[in-house]
Amino acid sequence: MYTRPRIIPVLLIDDGDLIKTKQFGSPTYLGDPVNAVKIFNRKGIDELAILDISATRLEKEPDFELLKDIASQAFMPLSYGGGIKSVEQVRKLIATGYEKIVINTEFVKNPEFIKAAVELAGGQSVVVSIDVKEINCQYKCAISDGREIIDASPVELAKKAEELGAGEIFLNSIDRDGMMQGYDIELVKNVADAVNIPVTACGGASGIQDLKRVLQEGKAHAAAAGSMFVFYGRLKAVLITVPTEAELTESGIYCAFI
Repeated sequence: MYTRPRIIPVLLIDDGDLIKTKQFGSPTYLGDPVNAVKIFNRKGIDELAILDISATRLEKEPDFELLKDIASQAFMPLSYGGGIKSVEQVRKLIATGYEKIVINTEFVKNPEFIKAAVELAGGQSVVVSIDVKEINCQYKCAISDGREIIDASPVELAKKAEELGAGEIFLNSIDRDGMMQGYDIELVKNVADAVNIPVTACGGASGIQDLKRVLQEGKAHAAAAGSMFVFYGRLKAVLITVPTEAELTESGIYCAFI
């Protein structure tokens, strides 16, 4: 028997393509997202997050045809974020096979939407995404794929999300995104200590030890990452790779009990 904090690969979609960013910019093309999902199927991952970074920017609704194709090939729990503005979209995503709906911009612009989404799908299925950038030594939040800085701290937004009924926080560091230099442990711990709902940390992971630190020192309930799952080696060749269960157990992330 194992205690298993969740390890979550994050796939970024930009106009139908699978990409990876650095600090929410400088996208690298990786290929077809459906093919990537097929490979992850064989890796035994806990959950897969699909984030469409162009949907909000281009003011488009979720690409339901692509999302249907992804869901048809996925044999793990799925979460999706990007361009979600209506309860009908939430209903359609749940029906398509997505267990969790990730909401960022609309949470700030229309907080009551979170209540409506929770009423429809239940709090366990509604995740509020908080994108954070450090400005003048202070944590500030951003919406619209990091393009608009708002006057709110991540702790303030996390508490508000919990009050509205969201069941989870997806906390993403813009500064650490794609840099593979470790999570912002202080940021994660501050938010995790402030709320009673699970916090998933994202941004900066380069390997197993980063996952371990954010789970143990940062008090995250789950560790999400992009680059460490799609790049390999010093030259960052595109290769989907996931730590094995034995490696995660040996590192102390998974704990075995007799």
